[in-house]
Amino acid sequence: MKPDVPDRHFLPAAFNNRTAKILLVGCGGNGAQMLMGLASLDTALRAISSRSLHVTVADDDIVTEANLGRQPFYRCDIGNSKAITLTERINLAHGLDWHAVHGRAPDAIGVSGADMLISCVDTASARRALGGSIATARSKPVYWMDLGNRASDGQYLIGSPSRPSGANRRRLPTVLEYFPELADDSVPDDDAPSCSVAEALARQSLFVNRVVASHALALLFDLFGRGSIGHAGAFLNLATGQAVPIPLPRAN
Repeated sequence: MKPDVPDRHFLPAAFNNRTAKILLVGCGGNGAQMLMGLASLDTALRAISSRSLHVTVADDDIVTEANLGRQPFYRCDIGNSKAITLTERINLAHGLDWHAVHGRAPDAIGVSGADMLISCVDTASARRALGGSIATARSKPVYWMDLGNRASDGQYLIGSPSRPSGANRRRLPTVLEYFPELADDSVPDDDAPSCSVAEALARQSLFVNRVVASHALALLFDLFGRGSIGHAGAFLNLATGQAVPIPLPRAN
């Protein structure tokens, strides 16, 4: 009898011995936590493998008082670009030359040429715009990781916009395929900003972004650092303490 071996998705060999180009869209709650974690991931990859990361982050938002506490910004950052502020801080601390774009993707910067798109956006319309940019890109990202959250729960999912080759015979569904309701442009977006720290904390738990980002970063460490993953993401609930993995597609 064939042994019951868990399904795995393997990092394509094309990622060996080179720097992976990451486009991070959004530098708010989830995005800022991801950006800081990607700097740690880059340090680890350089130590244990022949891989490294180069990150470009795009966001058209500025730091406000409501961002303090839940996002990694300080009072002295108020009024400054989120993307530029955090990227410059990381570059200085880690000796990197990562790039920041103060603008909204895909208008300010397209997805073509990126190995991985990481979307940390608030609305379905923003995800649809990124999906449209991928569909028309000359060079599509190999991976699209999406993070999202509500007040005390969230999810992360990694998909493959491009058809895989070699050992990766199964394409990982993207966020727009896994959650088809996001493609419905008749549903209005709910992206009302908070005006104060207290209001922001009433809308979202203080650490929900750190938890979602930490789980997503752990998956990326398995993919880039160890070469494979055993699940495509997870649903997380801080109120119940539950984490429900999203399985990989089954082999045919």
